[in-house]
Amino acid sequence: MKVVSYAATTARGSLERFEYEPEPLGPDEVDVAVTHCGICHTDSSMVDNEWGFSQYPVVAGHETVGTVVAIGANVDSTRLHIGRRVGVGAICGACMNCEWCLAGKHSVCPARVDTVMRGHLGGFASHVRAANWQFVYPIPDAIASEHAGPLLCAGATVFTPMLRYGVRPTDRVAVVGIGGLGHLALQFSAKWGCAVTAISSSRKKEAQARRFGATAFIDASDTDELAAAAGSFDFILSTVPADLPWNDYVAALRPRGTLCIVGGPQNAISVGAFDLLPAEKVVAGGIPGSPVETVQMLDFAARHNIRPTIETFSMTDANRALDHVRRGRARFRAVLVA
Repeated sequence: MKVVSYAATTARGSLERFEYEPEPLGPDEVDVAVTHCGICHTDSSMVDNEWGFSQYPVVAGHETVGTVVAIGANVDSTRLHIGRRVGVGAICGACMNCEWCLAGKHSVCPARVDTVMRGHLGGFASHVRAANWQFVYPIPDAIASEHAGPLLCAGATVFTPMLRYGVRPTDRVAVVGIGGLGHLALQFSAKWGCAVTAISSSRKKEAQARRFGATAFIDASDTDELAAAAGSFDFILSTVPADLPWNDYVAALRPRGTLCIVGGPQNAISVGAFDLLPAEKVVAGGIPGSPVETVQMLDFAARHNIRPTIETFSMTDANRALDHVRRGRARFRAVLVA
């Protein structure tokens, strides 16, 4: 099987057609013929080597949807079979044997396999290979393929912390950022039953935020609205890849509240000890979840009609699509269509 992909050979380089022959299929592996692939900020970061560990050629893409074309000998054929519509998300494998995997916490496995960080094996391609079949997800019939891709990373990234940190329907939740992750976080939180506040540096996004489920809005630019919200929230989810006034956000938490950061700030996160300790507040990180949590996310999204707002591009137009995301112009997720 020859894989036709679109690869960057240098940092910030243009994507070029790149063909390769994959290794023989392993017993736990699955090959998927890609029909759709979402584009995430992580993809542009890997192409541009923002984090300093990209290995070229880089084939980005980790929100892939398509059909199964090959399965290894150990794959559960009652779940996956040739021709089944499936998705492969940000995490495509784990050791399956460590204490974390055995406890169902595969996403923090030290040997976790991140789809987009495997060099040339990402989803901007004709095919993508999952390192373990348990990370290949049948897509519910109610979710169209072009919508399923972004759910597998952006959706899983904002949904998993709600499970991990015990967000309740009675909680007051704030979502920072009304972008690719934030617009999904607002929908999940609202359908979860929470009172949801959107926080943005742009007042222009208020109407959009309310359409996605927010019942209140805070302009965090040059106003005192965030300060006025001190002690308001049980859970704050920061989805923006930016440095924020972290102490102000911690101050907005109620006692024992959690600030969860899923957007990657550029610099160290600094919080005063006495902003945390007296009220037992928590600052935490979040990533996409385990196979079970991802299945739960897809089922919840299907049941409550939670969908990303997308723009579609041809796979052959991947350069323009990637630059669209790089410049922050996607509203709200860009998806490549084969």
